[in-house]
Amino acid sequence: MITGELKNKIDSLWEIFWTGGLTNPLDVIEQMTYLMFIHDLDDADNTRAKEAAMLGLAYESIFAGDVQVGERTVDGSQLKWSVFHDFPAAKMYSTVQEWVFPFIKNLHGDKESAYSKYMGDAIFKIPTPLMLDKIVTAMDGIYEQMSQLKAADTRGDIYEYLLSKIATAGVNGQFRTPRHIIRMMVDLMEPKADEIVCDPACGTSGFLVAVSDYLKENRKQEVFFNRQNKDHYMNNMFHGYDMDRTMLRIGAMNMMTHGVENPFIEYRDSLSDQNPDREKYTLILANPPFKGSLDADIVSTDLLKVCKTKKTELLFLTLFIRMLKVGGRCACIVPDGVLFGSSTAHKAIRQELIENNRLEAVISMPSGVFKPYAGVSTAILIFTKTGHGGTDKVWFYDMKADGFSLDDKRSPIKENDIPDIIARFHALKDEGSDRTQQSFFVPADEIRANDYDLSINKYKKTEYVAVEYPPTSEILQNIDDLENEIQKELAELKKMLGE
Repeated sequence: MITGELKNKIDSLWEIFWTGGLTNPLDVIEQMTYLMFIHDLDDADNTRAKEAAMLGLAYESIFAGDVQVGERTVDGSQLKWSVFHDFPAAKMYSTVQEWVFPFIKNLHGDKESAYSKYMGDAIFKIPTPLMLDKIVTAMDGIYEQMSQLKAADTRGDIYEYLLSKIATAGVNGQFRTPRHIIRMMVDLMEPKADEIVCDPACGTSGFLVAVSDYLKENRKQEVFFNRQNKDHYMNNMFHGYDMDRTMLRIGAMNMMTHGVENPFIEYRDSLSDQNPDREKYTLILANPPFKGSLDADIVSTDLLKVCKTKKTELLFLTLFIRMLKVGGRCACIVPDGVLFGSSTAHKAIRQELIENNRLEAVISMPSGVFKPYAGVSTAILIFTKTGHGGTDKVWFYDMKADGFSLDDKRSPIKENDIPDIIARFHALKDEGSDRTQQSFFVPADEIRANDYDLSINKYKKTEYVAVEYPPTSEILQNIDDLENEIQKELAELKKMLGE
C-alpha cells in the first residue's frame, strides 16, 4: 500500500503530466512505464557489472562503446539515465526522443518476446523539454524515496497505485477488479509451482501478478531455488490475452516490474476462432467482461455448441471449461444473472458445470464490491474440469462485507468476511448444511430439481425471531405519560423565562 510522502510524490508526478496536457490516465501510465523501464535498465546494468566483477567474470555493458541506433551511431553512455538526467532540458529531450527511445525499442533480440511485443509500438508522447525535465527530477525523488523504504515490492505497489487511477470503465464492460478480491481468489486456489495460469481477459494482468506474489510469499524455496521451476515461472507459467493493446502493454510491463521476465501476454479475441487453446491450462483466474459489443459471426463455433448465446459472460464460462486441462481449476467472477437466468443458454452452462464437471463453490458478493466503477451484483464460481461430472454438493457463502464500505467512497471498515471465506473453503469437510448460517452445502440433486439455479437466496433460510409487544392500551398509556411529562417540563421552562 502506497502512503505518506511516496504517495504525495507520485501524485505530484501525475500532476506534472496532467498540467502538461497528458490527461488520459492510460497515456500517463504508459509514459511513466517507459521512463521507469529506462531508469531500471541503467540500474540493472550497473548491478550486473558489479556482480560480474565480484565473480571475476567478463561483462560487456549494453551501454558500452558506440551503440547503433537506426542508421546512426551514438556514444552508449549518453543513453544512461544516470548520465542524461543531468543534461540541460533541451539536450535531455532530444537525447531521449531521438536516441534512448529507439534504442530501448530494439533492445531485445527475440522479436517474439513479451518485451518486443510490448515495446514495438511504444510512442514517446511527452510534448516539451521542460515537462520531461520536471518528470525526470520528480522520478529521481521517487526512486530515492523507494530506496529508503527498502520494502519487498514497492515497485509493484507503485504500479498498482498508478493502475487504480484508471477509474473509467471501458466500452466492453472493463473495470478494474479490486486487488483484495483478486488476492482472495488466488488464496482460495493456492497456486502451485508447476501451474500453467491463464487469464483470457487479462486487462492490466492483476490476477497473474497476484499469482506471482502468492508464489513469492508461499512457495519461494520451491519456485526460486529450483532451476526447472524458476525457468517455468519466468517463461511458461503466465498467459494473458486481451483485445485492448494499451492494456496489454501496461499488463506486460506490470508483470515485468513484478519480476516475471517473459510472460506470454498478447492480443487475442479469446472468444473467436483466433483462440486455439484447448485443455492447456491448470488454473484459470478471470473477471471477464459482462457486457459490451460482441461480433456473433466470429464467436468460435464449438463454444456456441455448448451455449448458444451472445452473452459474453456465458461464452467465457464455456471457454474456461474448454481451455482447462482435465483436473484444471477455475475461479471466476460472474454477474448474478448467470446464477439464476432462465434462458436456455443460462441453464445449459450451469448444467454443464454441474453434470460434466465438479462445481465446488458459489461465493455471493455484495453489489458495492465494484464501486465506484459499477454497482453490479456478482459472485465467484469455483470449479474443477473433470469431463465426467463429480458434483455431489455445492458450497454456498453469503459475503456481506469485504473490509470496505459498500458506497462509492469504499472506505476501510472492520467488518470483513474474506479471512473467514478462505479459512472455511480450505476446511470444507467440516462445513455443515444449516442454511440459516452464512455458509452451507446444498446437494446437487436439489440444485437439479431447481432448474440448476445457483442463487444463494433460493436455498438460504432466514430465521424470524418472534417479537413480543405490550398490549395497545399499555403503549397508549406510555404515550400519555410522556405527553404529560413534556407539558409539565414546558410549563416549568416558561415559568423560568417569566412568560
